[in-house]
Amino acid sequence: MAATYEFPSDLLAGQEELHQVRAELLALLKRLPWSVEPLDGFSDDHGWRKVERPASPGWTPDEQAEVEKLRERERELAVYVTCHRFWSEVTTAEKVDARMTLKHVRETDVREPDVREPDVRGTDAQEAGEKQGPA
Repeated sequence: MAATYEFPSDLLAGQEELHQVRAELLALLKRLPWSVEPLDGFSDDHGWRKVERPASPGWTPDEQAEVEKLRERERELAVYVTCHRFWSEVTTAEKVDARMTLKHVRETDVREPDVREPDVRGTDAQEAGEKQGPA
């Protein structure tokens, strides 16, 4: 069983913001054209797989600035989380486990209230009663 860790609230907040910034950056990059600079489309089937790209109008200066802003914030948060004073309190042998736990802490927080064993006995008894009909 994995150990439990008492993460400081500022570390948890930094990790959560890092998740949010990465998700926002990924969504933005998926929305933008494939090329930063305007380029013609191309098709290449000489490699091990065919590659096709439509013509790209490139990114506007505003789009470039938004990507750079998100990337810079992502770097700041990554440094904040990885260099937090909490890590000096964790033994070397536990650091990887603690880091993985921190990365997934919001997933376990979301799932915890919903994790309940179903009452199979009640369901089976009800089904058995329904099948037998009225007594």
